[in-house]
Amino acid sequence: MEAEFFELAQRLAQQVRSDEVLTLWFAGERSDFVRFNQGKVRQPGSVAQRRLQLRLISAGRQVTSNLSLSGTARDISTCTTTIETSREILKDLPVDPYLDYAREVRNTQARRSANLPSADEIVGQIVRCADGHDLVGIYAAGSTYRGFANSLGQRNWHETASFNFEWSLYDRGDKAVKSGYAGVEWDAAQLRQSMDSAAQQLALLRLPARRIAAAQYRAYLAPRALDELLGLLGWGGFSAKSRAIKRSPLLRMQEGQRLHPAVTLREHTAAGVAAGFQSDGYLKPPSITLIERGVLGDALVAPRTAKEYGLLCNGASSAESPQSMEMAAGDLPAAQVLSALDTGLCINNLWYLNFSDRAAGRCTGMTRFACFWVEQGKIVAPLDVMRFDDSIYRMLGSQLVALTREREFLLDPSTYGERSSASSHLPGALIDGLTLTL
Repeated sequence: MEAEFFELAQRLAQQVRSDEVLTLWFAGERSDFVRFNQGKVRQPGSVAQRRLQLRLISAGRQVTSNLSLSGTARDISTCTTTIETSREILKDLPVDPYLDYAREVRNTQARRSANLPSADEIVGQIVRCADGHDLVGIYAAGSTYRGFANSLGQRNWHETASFNFEWSLYDRGDKAVKSGYAGVEWDAAQLRQSMDSAAQQLALLRLPARRIAAAQYRAYLAPRALDELLGLLGWGGFSAKSRAIKRSPLLRMQEGQRLHPAVTLREHTAAGVAAGFQSDGYLKPPSITLIERGVLGDALVAPRTAKEYGLLCNGASSAESPQSMEMAAGDLPAAQVLSALDTGLCINNLWYLNFSDRAAGRCTGMTRFACFWVEQGKIVAPLDVMRFDDSIYRMLGSQLVALTREREFLLDPSTYGERSSASSHLPGALIDGLTLTL
């Protein structure tokens, strides 16, 4: 796809007039998808797609068009017609005061391969591991492609291969164990270990459920639960625009409040699978420190925000949300989590998260799947679904006890329109008092 895209860019650039700038953003993939139900393959398939965002700029005005490409000669005529149409539309548009795009030509190329057996072999391993269990899930794997080109001569390419297997072992009603395995190097032994661990939890779910009263409890949030919490904070928490208009859920941190010193968060592009550039042609630094030892750090700054507020763009997308989130590890060994918890909640998953008081950094949501009541370091019963409502300044601040030494690499399983390239690398978190409300 790289050669196709750059050849298309070169031919389209020849059609650009002296007072115009053309930018092209390419997103493509070649992916295998396999859906499982009751431990059997129900729907295998493959997807190959190419998408192009074409933008024509002139005299402070812009028109953006989104196209699906075929990878054939027809793409030239389709894009040529789009440029001509955009030219006509530009005449009637007002000047965009916050229009910005990369004017310095900086070319990059990155390819990251994956060490994967064939899809048939991986599917066979999954089916064998699931033997005797009602496994439900989706396996997605393959290469994703991102490219940028403009009529000024800039060329950027990012190509990465990865896999993501999101699955649950289902028992009955709302009783299931959700897990996953993602990365760039497939390991059958790790799959087996994850499946065996889920099967052990599934057996515990068959014990009589424990109902507890609304109160504050000592709790352990596994990496997937913490991922949901940090994903919610990504809705403006690290955005320069949200900070400027005082809409950030971390507003109190702007005013000096701190989290626990163990909390360090980075947008670590160099260690993720997302591209190191964005659709306006700006490059991303290898790492941006968002929170350092509990203190608010740098914001993610998109080009339009930079233009509006006189800031320096650091390659953020228009959403200004993390794409390669990483939290520093702690010193609590994962094998000692339950003994350190002693008595309280072991929460593997959260869902339906939202802000109950955005300005105060207060969040609410539900426990999900395998959540357990622990006494003296041992799981004694599954928990019924509960709602929590608590402040980020308590959960990752005053009430945070420790973060685990081991971290889990999580790929965003979203496939709405295309496979997501967002990822996170997170520890688990032991909290002294999590507030359950019902």
